[in-house]
Amino acid sequence: MSESSSLPPSLGLWHLALQIPSERYDATFRFYRDVMGMGVDWQPDANAVYLSSGRDNLALHRVETVDRSHSPIDHLGFIVPSAAAVEAWHARVQELGGSCGAEILNAPRTHRDGATSFYLFDPSGNKVQIVHIPTVRA
Repeated sequence: MSESSSLPPSLGLWHLALQIPSERYDATFRFYRDVMGMGVDWQPDANAVYLSSGRDNLALHRVETVDRSHSPIDHLGFIVPSAAAVEAWHARVQELGGSCGAEILNAPRTHRDGATSFYLFDPSGNKVQIVHIPTVRA
């Protein structure tokens, strides 16, 4: 056992916070609210909003300059209930085209582990994965 075994267990990842350039903040907020369907949990001021789809929390923080020197994040993953849902999300983002500020990076594909997904960039250039994992209930 590790030294952390005497600590109460973590209940899992709850919160992800992103620095969003000021000039892309509104478009990024609309993308997660209107395209990804996340609701606003809390908006303490014009420079921060906390969004959720019910079991998570995504914070967007407006900044003048994004400090990319400290971020090891490769992508955000949004789980959907089926491979057909991945296809539907891909079709919807493709239908919206540039109007939602997203850029699709690839067509949906099935991975070696059986997961099906595609990737896109949100309006601020963050990579987002829409994924179905057969062994995980969404």
